[in-house]
Amino acid sequence: SGPIHVAEAEPGDTLAVHILEARPRTPYGVNSMRTGKGGLPDEFTLNRSVVIPFDIERNVAKFLPGIEVPLRPFFGILATGPARSMGKISSVPPGPYGGNIDLNELTAGSTLYLPVHVPGALFMCGDGHAAQGDGEVDLTAIETSMTGTFRLEVLKGKTLAWPRAETPSHWICVGLHENLEEAMKICIRETVKFLAEEKELAREDAYALASIAV
Repeated sequence: SGPIHVAEAEPGDTLAVHILEARPRTPYGVNSMRTGKGGLPDEFTLNRSVVIPFDIERNVAKFLPGIEVPLRPFFGILATGPARSMGKISSVPPGPYGGNIDLNELTAGSTLYLPVHVPGALFMCGDGHAAQGDGEVDLTAIETSMTGTFRLEVLKGKTLAWPRAETPSHWICVGLHENLEEAMKICIRETVKFLAEEKELAREDAYALASIAV
């Protein structure tokens, strides 16, 4: 859905996306795997889609007899408009603008902070998930149609290089890159930057704390 123009948002600002509600619109979802995709493409060489019913009252997905998965709905895609200098890009990989980050902590009550790269921010959301592990290892989560309610807040003069998330219990720094080593380095740098700027730690102390407790 979107893009939504946010008044007063300008490049260099941050858009705080407060997630007030995320709920399935249908009592079922779908998990799919595809040949050549997923984390083990050489071991699972089939196309398969499975419909998974929900028990909305009990807030669970009925995966198999005897196996139920708690519903934790969230939107896989939350984004601002990419910088125009990036040109036409795919919606599949995420980037500095957010996008398809599939961060399963972004349930109701959490906030995602997104860099603003274009006037009006151009907020977009989609890719509804009823539940997901720490990664869509077979290609998908429980994909489902969802309704979301958000409160958008413009943080003037607060500039981020990468998205950052806040849940009711913790902060999440994000590193995004097609190379996992580079993604890790970005995430470490973002953690050090967060601890140095927001918690006023020396960079060396922030780096050490990231290793000890983050």
